[in-house]
Amino acid sequence: MDANNGHSSSKSIEKVLSRKVMQAGSSAPCKIWVTGFLCGICVVYLFSVALPPLRVLQSQSVYPLPRRAIQWNFTLTGHEGAAATGELASPQEKVEEQNRNEHTTEARIVQLYNAWSTMLNKTSDEHLESSDVPWPPHLDDCWLNVERNKRFDSYGDNGTFPPWTLWKGSLGLELLNQKYLENADHYRQYPPWIVGSDEENYPLTRQVQRDIWIHQHPPNCSDPSLRFLIADWERLPGFGIGAQLAGMAGLLAIAIKERRILVTNYYNRADHNGCNGASRSSWSCYFFVETSSDCRKRAFELMQSKASWAEGPVKVKENYTSKQIWLGSIPRMWGEPWKYLQPTTEINGILITNHRKMDRRWWIAQATRYLMRFPTEYMCGLLNVARHSAFGLEAAKLVLKSIQNDSPKVGTTTTKSDIQRLVWSNHRPYIPRPLLSMHVRMGDKACEMAVVGFEEYMKLAGNLRKQFPSLKNIWLSTEMQEVIDKTKLYPDWNFYFTNVARQGGNMTMALYEASLGRETSTNYPLVNFMMATEADFFVGALGSTWCYLIDGMRNTGGKVTSGYLSVNKDRFW
Repeated sequence: MDANNGHSSSKSIEKVLSRKVMQAGSSAPCKIWVTGFLCGICVVYLFSVALPPLRVLQSQSVYPLPRRAIQWNFTLTGHEGAAATGELASPQEKVEEQNRNEHTTEARIVQLYNAWSTMLNKTSDEHLESSDVPWPPHLDDCWLNVERNKRFDSYGDNGTFPPWTLWKGSLGLELLNQKYLENADHYRQYPPWIVGSDEENYPLTRQVQRDIWIHQHPPNCSDPSLRFLIADWERLPGFGIGAQLAGMAGLLAIAIKERRILVTNYYNRADHNGCNGASRSSWSCYFFVETSSDCRKRAFELMQSKASWAEGPVKVKENYTSKQIWLGSIPRMWGEPWKYLQPTTEINGILITNHRKMDRRWWIAQATRYLMRFPTEYMCGLLNVARHSAFGLEAAKLVLKSIQNDSPKVGTTTTKSDIQRLVWSNHRPYIPRPLLSMHVRMGDKACEMAVVGFEEYMKLAGNLRKQFPSLKNIWLSTEMQEVIDKTKLYPDWNFYFTNVARQGGNMTMALYEASLGRETSTNYPLVNFMMATEADFFVGALGSTWCYLIDGMRNTGGKVTSGYLSVNKDRFW
């Protein structure tokens, strides 16, 4: 409506009003009627002429899509040009346009997800950095990580101490002043596998981890004064991975007390085709070996000598009783730091401030952290596959939203900048945060502890969400199919879990693992274990050794202040 038309409309209204006033006369009721009539006319005029239609404002709030929302390899056509000239599309056209945009976006998300899936199958020589598609934020460059960690886990060529500094990742390797390394006191350097502040870990964690590494890595493995303890991992059918780790923690304690170097030998769970070469039947298939290859070689050489057995330079697990391994005293060279444990474990709404096994809880956490300090390329690859399966589509959606222009041309390599390659090299892969890890242990565990239903675990999750309202993601690990089925009853939560066959009823864990096969029954629990250590929160059952070990890894991984909610009491309390 232009100015002239508005003016003529006003004059027409004034004539009508004057005529009504003259007809009304001077009576009071008529005056009141006229006043009301005039107000009504003004209101109608105001909303029908002076203001634009509300439907236009609503349309502009959702249409067209802003330029910043244009995603990788995707352009807007048709209605974008109409909107620029002020033309409005019909409601049907807008719905069709929105459906086309959503379909195209979903197709491109799947396309990027599939491109990343191809990356997972690359060999060590074709690590992720050489890819010509956007970097997958949820995947680790396993080859690069292992090469870097090898330098952190061994002496230099001239016998120098590993480059442990306050600078993590590649930054501490490539830009570190060599004079600093030559003059550094290794007793003031801390292992790079510990994250978080001292207050966010168990007492003395950094010092203990450093001392264990030094004990297990003497500079000269040919030194005739060295003594060794060679131990196979427990292999009885009733021993799960958790029990095997707890047993090896006891053997490490014995080795440190007797000033022996622990050398792990046969590991039955790595006796499968996924572990190749020297890593077959060895802990080194999944995590860095507990001592150097030179010391392992020296220990097995001494084991072949009868004189060594008689003189005692070499001992094996069979030289010790089960009580010594499982219930023996722990090393006291660091005093009694367990007396300073902060209470961060809650059972039935009450923090556990003290119990009779605090020393063992502290030590098993330290031993487990050391034995699992660095994942191998194989273990890293398993974690990549799990994260990609769970979070890959979400990561692709986030990456596509962040890209302003078309994708890089095929055949071009995306080169990382120095800050990406060095300063940000130690950042963890993307997972949707905050993330709660939950391990639901039921089945045959009822013979050892009081098991509770999935509902009790979810009650604790609900308590967490009252404090942290943004919490909606749960990484769920369980051997029970009924637990997976019950996740459908909680539509307000996002559940992630590994794709593996699960059991029904009260089948024993040994039979269940046998049904999966050795490779699967080892790989997927270790993936769940590592994911639990990375999650922001944890809900479990302290009566389960597995949960007990997860708690220890979190408390030596910067997660002490995250707390731990348990559905029952551990048998040690």
